[in-house]
Amino acid sequence: MRRLLRLLPWFRPYRARVAAGVASIVAAAALGVVVPLVLGRAVDALQQRSGGELAAALAGYGALLVGATAVQGVFNFLQRRILVAVSRHIEADLRDEYFAHLERLEPGFFQRYPTGDLLARSASDLGAVRMVCGPAIMYATNTVAAAAVALAGMLWIDPPLTLVAVVALPVVAGATKVFGDRIHRLYETVQRELALLSARAQENLAGVRVVRAFAREATEERVFDLRNREYVRSNLELARWQTAFHPLLQMLIGLGFAAVLGFGGRRVLAGAMTLGDLVAFQFFLAKLVWPMIATGWVVNLAQRAAASLGRITEILDTAPAIADPPQASAAAPIRGALRFRSLDFRYREELPPALTGIDAEIPAGAVVGVVGRTGSGKSTLLALVPRLIDPPPGALLLDGTDVRDYRLADLRAAIAMVPQETFLFSTTIAGNVALGRPGATREAILEALRRAGMEEDLAGFPRGLDTVVGERGVTLSGGQKQRVALARALLRDPRVLLLDDALSAVDAQTEAHVLEHLREVLPGRTVLVVAHRISTVAAADFVLVLERGRVIERGSHAELLARGGAYAELERLQRLEDEVEAAPAAAS
Repeated sequence: MRRLLRLLPWFRPYRARVAAGVASIVAAAALGVVVPLVLGRAVDALQQRSGGELAAALAGYGALLVGATAVQGVFNFLQRRILVAVSRHIEADLRDEYFAHLERLEPGFFQRYPTGDLLARSASDLGAVRMVCGPAIMYATNTVAAAAVALAGMLWIDPPLTLVAVVALPVVAGATKVFGDRIHRLYETVQRELALLSARAQENLAGVRVVRAFAREATEERVFDLRNREYVRSNLELARWQTAFHPLLQMLIGLGFAAVLGFGGRRVLAGAMTLGDLVAFQFFLAKLVWPMIATGWVVNLAQRAAASLGRITEILDTAPAIADPPQASAAAPIRGALRFRSLDFRYREELPPALTGIDAEIPAGAVVGVVGRTGSGKSTLLALVPRLIDPPPGALLLDGTDVRDYRLADLRAAIAMVPQETFLFSTTIAGNVALGRPGATREAILEALRRAGMEEDLAGFPRGLDTVVGERGVTLSGGQKQRVALARALLRDPRVLLLDDALSAVDAQTEAHVLEHLREVLPGRTVLVVAHRISTVAAADFVLVLERGRVIERGSHAELLARGGAYAELERLQRLEDEVEAAPAAAS
């Protein structure tokens, strides 16, 4: 339960509101003294008075009851209005912080945590935390205040009878502890099962095309059903303990009422208290019923919230592996000169190195091709430049400064990257292209699309720039998605442009058309082009050939061909592939 103390900073902006809500609870509880005492006096008046005197007394008592309950109702409304609103604000603040923190975490983090699990934490877990920030505080304070008022009233009427009434309280406390601990453990299990279920659903929805292509629908439905049944089983176990808790409390409360009725009746007969006192005492005892029941409910909420808050803070306490340097200063305008200096990199200690001994100097404004077989480290090399993954200290310099010494915002503002796996958001073509420049004009967006070779395709869309591409760009072909992503990068007008096999999904003719347009914007920019097609890098200033994470060749296209090494072999194999593909078309 100490875990819930982590919530205190989130309450600071709302301290005044919480104080007002608590004050309303105390005021409502204090007014709760009036009803039992007035009813007790009314019962005594029925025995002791008659005629007009009795009528006047009852009218006065009735007016007092109406006034007290009306004012108490106002305070009950205020406490709910204030504290429930506070809980919603805190939930929103936590959700904002949770999302912002996820945005700062490195790509490797999302390989460890499934998307469905992260979504479950932002929905179900945050909802459980909200309940403890408002309703649980409200009912806990109400419980304490109501119990204090009830016990004070009972002690004032008859202390011996009060001792008889509260004899069950230690048993209630023990039952609350036992049941609360069990409910806490079960709720943690339920939340884990929900995270696994959400992750399974999210993966299947995101990969629905693959599932259908391999006729895996029935298999995936069976796996989902097993996960779903496990989730139901955990929930039913939790429900059994929760539902057993309240009847146990009610039984203990019933025993308390029976004991008070028996012992209190004897004291009335003995003249130690009046019948009105016994009636008032029973009403005060009834006010203890809600605190005893609410105690279990509040403990249940607190146990759930503690489990959920632990899952939320597990994410919030994960420090971003890639962050701004402690003493970052304002950067001078970036020109784009890159230097790789004996760069070694591996993703994890237990894995083999992805890059080994990379040495290369790239002048500002140079166009550099990067080629090699699959798995040779090409994409890793590009990802190091904007620090999507972190290079070792001093191994990668930009304009003579270690890239780790730049503020991330400054570094990435000067770089645009078209990754190998194109991602488009479920918005319009214009919205996707303008992602890096939200204020871009439609003319600028159209020009970027023209340079990316999308003008003819765009003319075929019924709504042009306002065409919604669907989730992950599902309505576009692979080549169209790549060219929209390329236009998005060009619109940023970057000093460093990183193209990671950005035209792999287009045909050779379209590629040649796009490259022709790109020559208009490449001068003055540093460009690194990863490609499988030799034709893509043929016009580069020089080419780096990677093999198993090492640079095995470097030089211009003509120099590498003349050398007859790995680059020339790649070019020869691609030429053969092109000839094989062209043969059927020539024959027809």
